[in-house]
Parts: sequence; structure tokens; C-alpha cells
Amino acid sequence: MADTRYRRGKNYSADMAAFARMMAMDNASQLELLQARLGQALREEVTDRQRQMLFLYYAQGLNMREIAQALGVERSTVSRTMKRGEDRLRRCLQYSGDKLLTQAIPRKRPGKRH
Repeated sequence: MADTRYRRGKNYSADMAAFARMMAMDNASQLELLQARLGQALREEVTDRQRQMLFLYYAQGLNMREIAQALGVERSTVSRTMKRGEDRLRRCLQYSGDKLLTQAIPRKRPGKRH
């Protein structure tokens, strides 16, 4: 392996970008399903408080100090709560990943709020 030469520069970057686009197309349906499953796991596996903090952090872009101020709690509480929520999601997706990818996604019924 010491004699292995790696390509660098613009040509390599262009090749890698093309490869990434090709691979993304192959995985588009799996990624869409995984996103739906992540949403399902967020609704079913984490507490309301964990979901709220995860939403503020990942979707709204707030840092832990800002979340703590907004919710009137200590920063360490935000950190612990988010860690527990992330651990729950990780376990759910890790141990139920195959099952989640093969199950039909429950559809919302018209006129019914979730």
C-alpha cells in the first residue's frame, strides 16, 4: 500500500461529485423511507420534552444555552435530555432498522389530526 497513489485536484473532485450523485439516486427511495421512519420514531419513541429540545436544536438551529434560556431550564438539563432522546432514537433505528424499512408507513387519515 505504500506505493498507492491517490488522485487529487479538480479531476478527482469532479469524479467524486459524479459518483456521489449516482449513489444518491440509487439510495433516494431508501433515504426517503428512512426519513419517514425517523419521523415515526420521533413521534413514538421520545418524550415530548426530548422532541421539543431536539427540534429546537436540529431544526431551529438554537444552541443548548439558547434552548435553556427559552425553556427556563439549566443548560446541563438540555444536554442530558437531548442525549437521552438521541440515544432512544439511535437504539430504535439500530435494533428496529430492518423492521422499520420493511413496514408500511402508517398514513394519516383525512380529517384526523395527529
